[in-house]
Amino acid sequence: MAHRSIGQDCLGFLRPDRPTSSLDAIVALIDWKPIGEMLSPLYPATKGEPAWPPLSMFQAMLLAIWYDLSDVKLAEALDDRASFRRFCGFSLHEPTPERTAFVRFRRLLVSRSLDKTLFEAITTQLKARAIRIKTGTIVDATVIASHTEQDSEARWVKHKGRKAVHGFKAHVGANAATALVEKISITPANINDGRAGPDALPDNPGEVFADSAYRGAYFREAVRARGGSIRVAATGMWGRDEKETIARLKAWNHGVHRVRGRIEKIFGTWKRSYGLRRMRWRGLAKAAVQIHLTATAYNFRRTLTIVAR
Repeated sequence: MAHRSIGQDCLGFLRPDRPTSSLDAIVALIDWKPIGEMLSPLYPATKGEPAWPPLSMFQAMLLAIWYDLSDVKLAEALDDRASFRRFCGFSLHEPTPERTAFVRFRRLLVSRSLDKTLFEAITTQLKARAIRIKTGTIVDATVIASHTEQDSEARWVKHKGRKAVHGFKAHVGANAATALVEKISITPANINDGRAGPDALPDNPGEVFADSAYRGAYFREAVRARGGSIRVAATGMWGRDEKETIARLKAWNHGVHRVRGRIEKIFGTWKRSYGLRRMRWRGLAKAAVQIHLTATAYNFRRTLTIVAR
């Protein structure tokens, strides 16, 4: 299926007095050409009405994350806001996608399993822009409630002192220096953190900071296999002198939690600002799309902050 040609009537955006937007700066952060090439196989049908450009649809998905918009609100905002049109490549007066176009596009992302590939390709470019000496990796997990308790692929989980949650779990590996998310694994909520943790480890992780849920030989050996060293919060230590041992335990855990706590800000941004308090769609595959899109949107904003500094 041919793609529509958009952005032809671009003179409406060339006024020198037009207001700028942070979206204009985000567009300049990466080379979008390889991302467009990865998306180009979508809409494979040879007949029918020309499809919306996949790259523009993907960029619209990012807008929905940043501004916590439903498909209906996204379609309305894209039709109305000049900054949204510029970001997605639409000119001032041409038509924009309707709500159902976003539904179909999301189904294609799920069917092709492109969400993880796109996340990794974009993150690789963003890491190159936010150059810092890597000091280590933070690994942690967060539970996101399912769209409905009738979602057969989600599971119940209960943490001490908290209400039981029916949903999924995002296992995340983030750069300890830049707080960019580098690796993600999505599972049902009842999967143990330590068992799923290795799938959230990037290559050459350096020092790996994690809470006590990641104690155990399985995760420790996975860290060593990738060339890293592990710093996990301890629940106890051996020693002859009680006061001295307690002091060592507190000092060790303070050093771990001081670094590991940075990942809580990532999860807070996802849930408070990007609408990831609850899944929007049913099923593990669609949950993975939502989480990967959220992490991609977060990495863009985080990189913009680092570059601005």
